[in-house]
Amino acid sequence: MPNQIFVDICVVGGGSGGLYVAAGASQMGADVALIESGKMGGDCLNHGCVPSKALIAAAHTAHTIKSARRFGIEAAELNINFKAVHDHIHGVIGKIAPQDSVERFEGLGVKIIKARGRFVGPTEVQAGETTVRAKRIVIATGSRASIPLIPGLDSVPFLTNETIFSYTKSPSKLLIIGGGTIGSELAQAYCRLGCHVTILDIAKILNNDDPELTEVVRTRMLKEGVVFREEIEIMSVQKAGLGVAIDIKDNGKIERINGSDLLVAAGRVPNLDGLELEKAGIEYDRHGIKTDKRLRTSNSKVFAIGDVVGGFHLTHVAAYHAGVVLRNALFRLPTKVNYSALPRVTYTDPEIAHVGMTEAQARKKFGDIRVLRHPFAENDRAQAQSDIDGLAKIITNSKGNVVGASIVGPQAGELIQSWILLIKKKMKIGTVAGLIIPYPTLGEVNKRAAGSFYTSKLFSEKTKQFVRLLLKLG
Repeated sequence: MPNQIFVDICVVGGGSGGLYVAAGASQMGADVALIESGKMGGDCLNHGCVPSKALIAAAHTAHTIKSARRFGIEAAELNINFKAVHDHIHGVIGKIAPQDSVERFEGLGVKIIKARGRFVGPTEVQAGETTVRAKRIVIATGSRASIPLIPGLDSVPFLTNETIFSYTKSPSKLLIIGGGTIGSELAQAYCRLGCHVTILDIAKILNNDDPELTEVVRTRMLKEGVVFREEIEIMSVQKAGLGVAIDIKDNGKIERINGSDLLVAAGRVPNLDGLELEKAGIEYDRHGIKTDKRLRTSNSKVFAIGDVVGGFHLTHVAAYHAGVVLRNALFRLPTKVNYSALPRVTYTDPEIAHVGMTEAQARKKFGDIRVLRHPFAENDRAQAQSDIDGLAKIITNSKGNVVGASIVGPQAGELIQSWILLIKKKMKIGTVAGLIIPYPTLGEVNKRAAGSFYTSKLFSEKTKQFVRLLLKLG
């Protein structure tokens, strides 16, 4: 029998952002319904952040063993059991899954409806046999892999992030269309696990990051054996025996590249299919649902968060969005999104981490800026670990306020966190330059980069004259 329920908050989508809203709203006293037809935890838990980092950890361990000779250690012959790697990945998912489970959220008081949701009115969502009427609705349906319109691609089997982690054996020759974050991370990981990997991209790899930093990663990956075919045109894809073949045009010359398996990692598209947003008066385009700075859609009773609004496809952005929506929907606080201190990390080795403005953005806004650099090669801990590729690159305005920071190197994702607070609070570079940092740590690259802001003045001829004068005075 069809039934109707009335709630304060209805969340459509059980990924990271939707779960944050549902848990927070319920624990703060709201009556909450959550609609999710697939796996709880969404893309991040099941097909994205969690399995990819588990794979990367396995690949890093394999690389450490293979390169142990640099420490004077002779490792035995490396034997990679890819079925066991698969089991490790899914074991990690299994350990985290209870935090996102139906049982946990029902225990928090959330009404879980396991069905696809579609709008039937401005504040009504139909899910299976249930109609949910809510004071506020939050759309958190996430995104999926974008499939480019390449002739022949629809006629061959290919992998995306949703299917590659179910592999129990390593591809012998993996072709990857797309050299962005996902493509680059997985390319290096599979290469380290013994697979021959080729990345194909119409642009340079990681082209959304600072070229000075991405070149460090590119050089490392080339050294490890990843093959790059950049700035090429992909003409067609076809079957080739048990594998696939891709025809490319490189500098006007047609060339065929063969592989055993194909991974498509060419960006993301929002999950909007079947929502029937028109019935709720919600505006959207191919990039996602349109929202204002309070994350309200064109229907002021409906919010949208995370990947479905386009822009930043990052789990921590979805969590941040959830907090903004909770303030607006529950407390009526006119909270707006502010991305000025938004960090992002690419989990290659070395990692790339960034927060705030890039050098190009800062020059465009301020004109007069300072670019501060310190290489890991001059860091004692990095030398001890024989991991010296990369640098910290900090951007300030002429007054010394930190406006951007980028790091490529070991543990860059951890090291960037020192700069998030400075940028968010509009603090000056001297805050980090004056810190006492434990020795020897990688974090000293931040302090040394910050300290270089003062080098020219501190060791200038004027300073020397002043010091001599003071010394003469006794």
